[in-house]
Amino acid sequence: MEISAVHGVGGGSFIIQTRNHTKSSNAILLPSFNNDRKLFSPSLKLQNQCISSPLQAASSTVCRDSGTVAETITREQDELADICWDNLGFGLVPTDQMYMSKCSTGGNFSKGELQRYGNIELSPSSGVLNYGQGLFEGLKAYRKENGSILLFRPEENASRMVQGAERMCMPSPTIEQFVEAVKLTVMANKRWVPPVGKGSLYIRPLLMGSGAVLGLAPAPEYTFLIYVSPVGNYFKEGLAPINLVVENDFHRATPGGTGGVKTIGNYASVLKAQSAAKAKGYSDVLYLDSTHKKYLEEVSSCNVFLVKGKTISTPAIKGTILPGITRKSIIDVARSQGFEVEERLISVEELLDAEEVFCTGTAVVVSPVGSITYLGKRISYGGESGVGVVSQQLYSSLTNLQMGLTEDKLGWTVELK
Repeated sequence: MEISAVHGVGGGSFIIQTRNHTKSSNAILLPSFNNDRKLFSPSLKLQNQCISSPLQAASSTVCRDSGTVAETITREQDELADICWDNLGFGLVPTDQMYMSKCSTGGNFSKGELQRYGNIELSPSSGVLNYGQGLFEGLKAYRKENGSILLFRPEENASRMVQGAERMCMPSPTIEQFVEAVKLTVMANKRWVPPVGKGSLYIRPLLMGSGAVLGLAPAPEYTFLIYVSPVGNYFKEGLAPINLVVENDFHRATPGGTGGVKTIGNYASVLKAQSAAKAKGYSDVLYLDSTHKKYLEEVSSCNVFLVKGKTISTPAIKGTILPGITRKSIIDVARSQGFEVEERLISVEELLDAEEVFCTGTAVVVSPVGSITYLGKRISYGGESGVGVVSQQLYSSLTNLQMGLTEDKLGWTVELK
């Protein structure tokens, strides 16, 4: 039995295709990206019929009667996934659905589709596998007490992907396409958003050269993909001090390179130094600039801040440091609380005078630094607990905002109901 229905959704549309309604079914929901579209409130005229299409752990039910009718689309079950929420770490938990859209060189990204989470097919000569033509983003969704879900500044991630794609000679989805695709993917995996206080749903958008190319050149085709996973704390310590070591031999980025965009190669290059540091008992590595080998840049996947009195300092963004969205948010929150925030060159010697040091990133949010080891000398921060007052204050302020526990006067959160 072949059935397909197209219906308007606040200026956009979904296409629901239901195939072979005998023993199994599969549904694909394609969002359009017209302006002012609102999710999950469709209506249209159709004949009397009711179609129910279970999607692995989600469901899509369309009930219709004659004339103009309201359709109710239940895209996920109300109950939570049956996992132990208390034991979440920062590891992959396969969920129900992922989003995929494609684009040819010089074209625009197509209307994407949701499909069951699983392996994807790539040519051995794809641009991403041969030449590293790929970007990724990371953002989170939190569950509120009332059951709604909050995203935090998704348009910032979308904007950063656009900028990174330009640097990597790739087309990118528009900011609106990115944000709407994130919303769709999160709602399709709603049951995997952890209960309040148990973690968050980590959202991983990918942009990659999926087309086949042998010679060094931009790929002829690109794929935009989003998958999600429930996560707990990035560092096993949670909101507890981490211990860093300053790296003198390896560097994360160089001037004129790609350190300022979220390209995949930036992360593989830190694994050697990070693995060596962890083998010695450190949590991660703090990198110096590659030119002078004296100025702080960032940790493997986090920005770094120093605190002294009412002044907070962080390395300036000058092409070798990723412009973190959590970094940007912490700067604004700190200034609103009366701190002076400096973005400038910071020499490694300034670690000796700092009262506190902390890191920021989507995965860690704010992570207090308990110690930094430089040239064999260990510098400790945060007193006996290792968690400084400012670090704790900023962590609480930002996470309360992200989780909807305080009023969002800055307009940073996007609520999904």
